[in-house]
Amino acid sequence: MQKLLWILISIAFVGISTNFAYSQEMGLATFQETAQIIVDRSISQNVTASITLQSTSIQEIRIPAELEQKIREDERIKAIIVTNQEQCVLGVFDESCIMINVLRDPSAKGIFEIQDAAREVADTYIDEINQVFDTDAQFHSVFLHTDDESNKALETSGIISGRGMISAVYTMPPEDTDSMYEKISAILIPKIIRDGGGFYEIAEKLSSEENAKMTFSVIPLESKSLLQLKLSVDYPGKAATISEISPLDLLKVDKINRSNYFSAGFYPLNSIIQVVILSPENEIISNIKGNIVPTQVADGEKIPTDISKEGWVFDPQEGQRIQGKYIFGEQTSVNKENLKFSLGDVQPTPSESSMESIIVVIIISIVAIAAALFYLKGYRK
Repeated sequence: MQKLLWILISIAFVGISTNFAYSQEMGLATFQETAQIIVDRSISQNVTASITLQSTSIQEIRIPAELEQKIREDERIKAIIVTNQEQCVLGVFDESCIMINVLRDPSAKGIFEIQDAAREVADTYIDEINQVFDTDAQFHSVFLHTDDESNKALETSGIISGRGMISAVYTMPPEDTDSMYEKISAILIPKIIRDGGGFYEIAEKLSSEENAKMTFSVIPLESKSLLQLKLSVDYPGKAATISEISPLDLLKVDKINRSNYFSAGFYPLNSIIQVVILSPENEIISNIKGNIVPTQVADGEKIPTDISKEGWVFDPQEGQRIQGKYIFGEQTSVNKENLKFSLGDVQPTPSESSMESIIVVIIISIVAIAAALFYLKGYRK
């Protein structure tokens, strides 16, 4: 997934900058397409490639206005998730899930009261959700999430599966990802966006991959809801062996195009390619094939100084958690060669004694070179 702060600061900087002139006035649409690669050497040892389409507008990701408002105004509801992920929670096997995440009722005492209170809230929504998605999910269980490791590593909020979150889980027969993605996207995504190609077209093709899974989530905010449709493909056990990161190879394409939905204006921040590397050891990015966007640091964040330029922003470029974002600038596409980079270990800092030895060697080398030049000059004379 993008930090809202990163986007907002970028917008603010563009608005006040007098050093750069853009050919078009920048806009920020409510619809966002993101391609993400996660190389997880810390927890799962997997590489995951995903495409996420998201919006805060129910015109761009369509759910009934009455349902969206009902969910958003219910302070007990934290998220609604529809997914065919294997084992959406412990105890679920070979079934697709609808999960309704709720806050714990402070008056409930003991695990059974907590579970009953959560189900009571969720049961008031499941029939309407089934109707919207043409599903027939039935109650399975109430699950209390106890593991927060992934959320901490990825610096996410934990609303979907964070520690202490309570999920009322409803299950339904499993469905192939390609058919499920086709059905759900036809319900949610307007034809103008589906026909616009871009990242949606890649997700549609990826949905037929063996390890492809899809998730749709509704996350209520203060005045609107964040609506996300995600298609992901896992590459099990690949994180430990990967040394060159090629995002488009993992997405099974040679070239990635932005959606034509953005063709009416200049929306450089609405199509993002993101790479996240998690490692127990310090890693460093090198051999970057494409452009590096000029940046400046504001509030500890690297911010592009000219978002009309295409290229990478790595922040940080080394450490145990590395994040890179590729922005398209004024371009509408990028090929895979311009997105490749290498990943390796950070070289240890030499000890003081080692550093002294290196300095001595350098001094000797300089003296030797100077002597050689002296004698060569004398010889040439």
